[in-house]
Amino acid sequence: MSENVVHLHKPTDPPTDPAAPTVLTVVPDAPPAAPVPLWVRSGRAVKTAVTHDATKTTARAVARHGLYTFNGGRIVARRTWDGKTGARYERMIRTAEAAGNLEAAEEWEERLQRFRAARHHRRMDLLHSPVEAAKGLAVGTGVSIGVLVALGVVMAINNHDVTDVITPLRATIDFIALLIRIVQLVWGPALMIGPLFALLALWTVGSKQQAAPQWALPANVRSGEGEPITPSIVVKALRDLGVPALRNAIKEMGDAGASMLSPIVIAGCGVEVDVTLPSGVSTVEVQQRRRKLAENLARHEHEVFITIPTAARTVRLWVADSGALDEPIGPSPLVTDETMTADYAKGRAPWGQDLRGDAASLSLYQRHLLITGLSNQGKTASLRALALWAALDKRVEFRIADLKGVGDWAMFDGLATVLIQGPTDEHVIEATEMVEDALDEMNRRIEARRLDPSAVFDPLICIVDEAQVAFMCPAVDDERRPYGGSKAKSRYFMGVRKIHNQGRAVDVLMWQGTQDPTDQNLPKLVREGAHTRASLALGTESQAVMALGEKAVNGGAAPHLLRQGLDKGTLVVASDGIAIPKGQSSLTVRTHFIDDDEAKAITARAKAIRDGVTTLHSIERAEERDPLADVFDVMGDAERSYTQDIITRLAILSEDAYGGWTFGDLKRVLEADGVEAYKSHGRMTVRRDDVVRALDDRDREGSASASE
Repeated sequence: MSENVVHLHKPTDPPTDPAAPTVLTVVPDAPPAAPVPLWVRSGRAVKTAVTHDATKTTARAVARHGLYTFNGGRIVARRTWDGKTGARYERMIRTAEAAGNLEAAEEWEERLQRFRAARHHRRMDLLHSPVEAAKGLAVGTGVSIGVLVALGVVMAINNHDVTDVITPLRATIDFIALLIRIVQLVWGPALMIGPLFALLALWTVGSKQQAAPQWALPANVRSGEGEPITPSIVVKALRDLGVPALRNAIKEMGDAGASMLSPIVIAGCGVEVDVTLPSGVSTVEVQQRRRKLAENLARHEHEVFITIPTAARTVRLWVADSGALDEPIGPSPLVTDETMTADYAKGRAPWGQDLRGDAASLSLYQRHLLITGLSNQGKTASLRALALWAALDKRVEFRIADLKGVGDWAMFDGLATVLIQGPTDEHVIEATEMVEDALDEMNRRIEARRLDPSAVFDPLICIVDEAQVAFMCPAVDDERRPYGGSKAKSRYFMGVRKIHNQGRAVDVLMWQGTQDPTDQNLPKLVREGAHTRASLALGTESQAVMALGEKAVNGGAAPHLLRQGLDKGTLVVASDGIAIPKGQSSLTVRTHFIDDDEAKAITARAKAIRDGVTTLHSIERAEERDPLADVFDVMGDAERSYTQDIITRLAILSEDAYGGWTFGDLKRVLEADGVEAYKSHGRMTVRRDDVVRALDDRDREGSASASE
């Protein structure tokens, strides 16, 4: 029986009296724990040993070196087979035929015929070689014996001893006996050591070729991080892509699979290679396996880009140096070169660098622009960088609506003629009226161009950042016309559409930036009206199609594969205003980032070359006027007035409403109410009584409508 243990403790519920006595409690010892069975402890030990890192490393090493030897034997056997047969030539013929190179196929076929002829000649020689060898051996043996006997005769004559005649022959026989003895002594160990040397040779071949699975290779070899791209690595990556037709074709080609590849050339911070796919393999099958191809090349997915050049059945691979795309590209020339100027018509805006590391510049001349992407990916910075360059051309006028309203465009105050900043419905209404004013300016320019085809206009760029706020706005005007939406009654939608249709001809341009494109916040007709379309990181391929168009995405454009948060400022551009390699439909650009302080310095230079710009921060709504009533007022008490005098007085009455009126405008208003101008003394004239009668008739019609 175990001894009891005395525990000294306070009661569980402390008494109110702090001087409460201490309670002594006698608690028996807990029973001893049951012993762990031996088989349980053995099992735990075995499990620990199996999962131990040292055990895993040892197992990988054993498997690796065993497979080096086994696969080394396969490689040697394959090389021996290729050397003894025409298999190599046959593979090259199939490769040339798959690539459509019939001349190369014919050349390899001629080489195969020459190889077979030479092999046949060697085999025929082997049929006669035993007889020739026997004859040669007999003759050689006879000659050798004769020489030895002659040498013995000479020795006998010299030594005066007849037994010396056979001395050379005896010495030769003894030497041969010694060689036989040596062979007898060495043969046994050689039988044991020879296979070991053969296995060592096979292991050496296998280790040089790394002929083992990836899981069995050492950690430094298994990672392959930053491994240079070579033809063999590209071929292996394609072979292991999971396309059966491609794998089988490469397997038949053997080492000649590299014939699918063009020369690997350095392209910026990576390399580029064209891959001509064998028959039965489509470019789409390779495009859809971009991640797997990147991993096979020991790269991350964002470090491999697949595009489709003009050549049939060909994909172009651009593979970045490991980690190169995570490094910044440097400041914008707008920041580093304070003497830089801009030419809207002939110049190009420095936007960033392409993946090759070459400067990527964009022509803005008569091109509507759309930039889209997820939130906080650099959309506003990319759009603003283009506007900052264009601002250095003093002819360019800006009208800007920032529907985010956090000050991203504040530096354009004093540079833009209109600057609206805010996310409310009221700001959307002002932005819509800004677009409609730009539309009116476009119509005025078109009319002026009709009268004077040589008329030239200064560029007007209307910018709406966060345009999705405008499209989603629920506000309606007094006539129940919505400001947002994508229907024919939508004021913002129709204003943008009309500018897209005709604005570029008279240098009235529409630039928009929007988030997360959908059919609701970026209608199809609006996004397809932009000449330059660019997209930062997006969530899905369907959004990429909305942003850039189906043609660009089918050609390899993949903004949905950019990394959100990590690839800020990297966008995919589809435009004829940027230099895109022949055969590609888009270009990936890493844009320069210009912060707010740098942007303020650039706009300060832009303001210095201008005469001074007054910026409106809200759109002044024109007073609603009644043109016919104003005509009656300006005619006064005169019975009749000349139309030119009426137009002049109307302009004095309201410059905003009638400052640009012509006789055609006045005639249209008068005829709408049944008033006809007539010619008196060679000048067009209007009777006051006709105007009064028209006003009375309109009032009676209005009263009748109200009573009904």
